[in-house]
Amino acid sequence: MGIKKSVTRIDALMKVTGQAKYIEDLVPRDALHVKIVHSTIANGVVKKIDSEKALRMPGVEMVITCFDVPNNFFATAGHPLSLDPNHADIKDKLILESRVRYYGDDVAAVVADTPLHALLAAEQVQVEYEEFPPMMTPEEAIGNSCVLHDFRPNNELSRMDFTIDINGNVRFYTADFSSENEIAGKADMIGDHYYVPAVHACHMENNGCFAYMEGTKMIVVSCNQVPHTMRRNVADAINMPIGSVRVIKPFIGGGFGNKQDTMYEPLVALISKRLGGRPVSLQLTREETFINTRTRHAFDMSMFTEVDDDGSILRKGLRINSNGGAYAAHAHAVAAYAITNNFQTYMTKGEQIGESSTAYTTRPSAAAMRGYGIPQLAFAMESQMDDIALSHGWDPIDFRMHNAMTDDFIDPFDKFVVKSNGARACMQKAREMSGWDEKRRAYTEFNLTSKDIKKGIGMALFSYKTGVYPLQIENGACRIMMNEDGTATIQVGATELGQGSDTIFCQIVSEITSIPESRDNGAYASRQSYVSGGAVKKAAEILRDKLIDRAAMILGVPAEELKLINEKIVTHDGREQMSIAMICKHMNFINDQHTLTEHITSEATYTAQNICFSYGVSVIDLEVDVPIGKVHINKVYSVHDSGQILNPQLAAAQLHGGVGMGIGYALGEQMLFDEKTGRPLNNNFLDYKIPTSMDVPEIETAFIETYEPSGPFGNKGLAEPPLIPQAPAIRNAILHATGVGVYALPMNPQNLVHAFRTAGLISD
Repeated sequence: MGIKKSVTRIDALMKVTGQAKYIEDLVPRDALHVKIVHSTIANGVVKKIDSEKALRMPGVEMVITCFDVPNNFFATAGHPLSLDPNHADIKDKLILESRVRYYGDDVAAVVADTPLHALLAAEQVQVEYEEFPPMMTPEEAIGNSCVLHDFRPNNELSRMDFTIDINGNVRFYTADFSSENEIAGKADMIGDHYYVPAVHACHMENNGCFAYMEGTKMIVVSCNQVPHTMRRNVADAINMPIGSVRVIKPFIGGGFGNKQDTMYEPLVALISKRLGGRPVSLQLTREETFINTRTRHAFDMSMFTEVDDDGSILRKGLRINSNGGAYAAHAHAVAAYAITNNFQTYMTKGEQIGESSTAYTTRPSAAAMRGYGIPQLAFAMESQMDDIALSHGWDPIDFRMHNAMTDDFIDPFDKFVVKSNGARACMQKAREMSGWDEKRRAYTEFNLTSKDIKKGIGMALFSYKTGVYPLQIENGACRIMMNEDGTATIQVGATELGQGSDTIFCQIVSEITSIPESRDNGAYASRQSYVSGGAVKKAAEILRDKLIDRAAMILGVPAEELKLINEKIVTHDGREQMSIAMICKHMNFINDQHTLTEHITSEATYTAQNICFSYGVSVIDLEVDVPIGKVHINKVYSVHDSGQILNPQLAAAQLHGGVGMGIGYALGEQMLFDEKTGRPLNNNFLDYKIPTSMDVPEIETAFIETYEPSGPFGNKGLAEPPLIPQAPAIRNAILHATGVGVYALPMNPQNLVHAFRTAGLISD
């Protein structure tokens, strides 16, 4: 009971027995169904749409085109509202588009009585285009005379450039994308170029939504991760007061950030509104989910580092060119988040330079995905750390130990002070768990005599911010309502999407009120343990004090003489007085004092005015079959500092899930496009390979439990970080095994064989 225990997830039984209801389980039987007419070009303008044949097809109720939607631009990103225009989400999306910006863009929609009828009718819609050449990369797009969005006439969505002096002061300036890179002029720095491709979240549940009206209120049911923000975006798009839009979020079958954007909810709401409030459903196929939702950003990175003979980092520089795709979504936030992290994880004695740009291109829009730009950055940063260590003959862990962020580090950007830092302890623990020193020596000796099979062990470190303060205000709200039998219902303004936050919230309430998790009726309207956990803790403390106060009133004794233990009100000498259930029944029904009855509730809002860093290390033990470029991972050692661990079993599960996802990012996943037409080539699970249960190796996990004073119970973020270090750790293990450094993902057999050939390990 309470925190720091492996409490079973409160939704586990419902999910494994099939009782949990997801979006497609809830679509009304009489709903109309929508199929999108997607563009068959990547760049151009819709000149004409002929829907006559479609309208004559069976079951068709409506064809709505890009010429029929409101001219209301809305944002799709799922950020808190910011009144600062520099931090506000960019409104660049219409419900349907006449200006085509990627292959598969939404130009029309067919509404019919069944999904099949809608699909068949959609195939009959004829679209005439004026076509322009695709611009698939930032280099092709920025400065191109073909403009994708009028308010960005050079196709550069946004950028952030800065220097950090030796005192930690940041100076912002504006670099020129087309000019010689500022940081490339530092000729005495070690420099490398890295590339990571766009990948997809590949959550089990496809994106979908439906909408209907109750009187004048629009009801939108969606598997969106941020229902409060989506509500605002829908209201903007269909020109309704935000108070007239209600959002319902059922169980979510995974999201990983992909479902943080508003997607087709405005479309189904608009159609329902125009059809008198009838229920209207749109459920995407897997192929559509790949292309018409959101991807991870592809990054081109140039990184430069200078070190002295003692192994101290003297100067650093990084340029990121980010491929943002057709619409702003999370705009430049992902690239900005990534580039700042390069100057946070490791201490640097001298000047540091950062330049970053995000471009509009004719590819699917990129946005949030687990790790929010740090997996891309970590691949470059941690690869270069190993390359530097190798070139100087230093042990990779020792080199990082020497330079890692220290306690009381002052972040140069947000100026907060680090108060919990387990980075070095994580590295030391991983070193011991993995047998690092012994294996580094043994594998080096093995590789001297083994021609085809090479063994390696590599590692990577990361730091990751929990929270986004002060760029945006983050708050959470919680309401707890007592039932007359002593059970509690928790309502939290946070989204449970598989990470187990609802279970943690119940544990927090249990810790403070003594009500067992099994007697909590659940957390509904589901951010998570760091922000929303603060609200839950605050509300639970109010509830505990209220229960004691009401018991004191009933018993006629001072509240100071009572305390709450194991669902019982007891005196300070341990004598039981009454149960929580009795307090609730008395206040609801009995009330001998003939005063007004009371339904006991508590409500609190918590505003996070702090952020902190989580840390972690991955050590990868692997073998490489050089002639065929095949990597076999023997074991992964994953060690994290996420502050105090509130539920050990859930925490370990997060590490396992993140490791598996990171292995896919490292060894196989990439979204492929025809560069001449922009057409997607592998937007399905036959051609886009993700790890199965048979591909995930043995994983050993451990936690370094620091205490973070800004967390509700000393806890920090955990859900996203486990993915971050996997790709660079695998890359560095391959480097140890073969002596060959890889500078692009994925490290699949084709790319590895090419690298090994170039290095002379494979002869013709």
